[in-house]
Amino acid sequence: MPDKTLELAKQLIERPSQTPRDEGCQEIMIKRLAPLGFRCERLPFGDVENLWAVRGSAKPLVVFAGHTDVVPSGPRDAWKSDPYQPEVRDGHLYGRGAADMKSSLAAFVTAIEDFLAKHPQHQGAIGLLITSDEEGPAVHGTVKVMEWLGKQGIRIDHCIVGEPSCVKTLGDTIKIGRRGSLTGRLFVHGKQGHVAYPHLANNPIHKLAPALAELAATVWDQGNADFPPTSFQVSNIHGGTGAENVIPGRLEVVFNFRFSTAVTDAELRRRVEEILGRHGVEHQLQWILSGHPFLTRGTALIESVRRAVKDELGIETEASTSGGTSDGRFIAPTGTEVVELGPLNRTIHQIDECIAVEDLGRLARVYRRILENLLVRTA
Repeated sequence: MPDKTLELAKQLIERPSQTPRDEGCQEIMIKRLAPLGFRCERLPFGDVENLWAVRGSAKPLVVFAGHTDVVPSGPRDAWKSDPYQPEVRDGHLYGRGAADMKSSLAAFVTAIEDFLAKHPQHQGAIGLLITSDEEGPAVHGTVKVMEWLGKQGIRIDHCIVGEPSCVKTLGDTIKIGRRGSLTGRLFVHGKQGHVAYPHLANNPIHKLAPALAELAATVWDQGNADFPPTSFQVSNIHGGTGAENVIPGRLEVVFNFRFSTAVTDAELRRRVEEILGRHGVEHQLQWILSGHPFLTRGTALIESVRRAVKDELGIETEASTSGGTSDGRFIAPTGTEVVELGPLNRTIHQIDECIAVEDLGRLARVYRRILENLLVRTA
């Protein structure tokens, strides 16, 4: 008998749902959820498709959150098989989104199916929050759905985000928080001129260099028990006309902070401006705050996830706040307990992205067990 989580994951991978397209993935999920008694709300915002599906209205409300969109496949001829034609070989399912995160979506659905078959009269309510705008700007996705839920008076109690969290084996790592992300787009003003007559020009690259060195060397904080120290990284530098004999008149630098709860975004902005001012850098600076850091600690959800991993996989899980951002940053500020648990992150965004076939069913069983831990009263 074919594994139903594997078959559903294949159906989702077949849809080339590059951000912000959903390509019918949510409809596939709706067709499985509606017969189970879920009320499914399609919530389009801008060019993004979102889905809010809920069964029941009692407390607690336990929600699975995820995204149907994927990053570009890259050159298709570099893949051993078509990224949108899922293929099983050597015990792994290959395809774009196999790990990030269509396998998690499939496991959400089959876990719920198995849970309801065994516990049709469970406590609380079950929901799913699905978007097609996680890998991109994340402007019209989860953040908009959370605003909509707030207007409806709906508050999520526990949320399991299906992001690929594990490192070496399924279940070895859960994310209980994420660092904040603050991007700066810096425009340094100079004066264009001939390289042979530098006294008639003002080189913005030379002007910025000492300040940039100080920014790179600055210790922004020491981190804390839950987060590593804040990091500063330059991701892009653009300057010059392409000619070897022209001093540029303008320089653009893009940098990013991944910051802990030991510092605020306002403090980071202030300190950057102080350094630029001290070096006399004439500039404009645009800031983009992608999300504040969030942390879930000592909660019923974390304990339920730990027990589910132990019971189903036989291992102890490690709590972590490492990695990039996730849509958990839009959910946690409402007071929701958020934990991320999904497949191995070893091949995400890579050529030949894959997941071990056996991990599909194992992940679904862990998700089902989490629901039992939270929604089934034991004697």
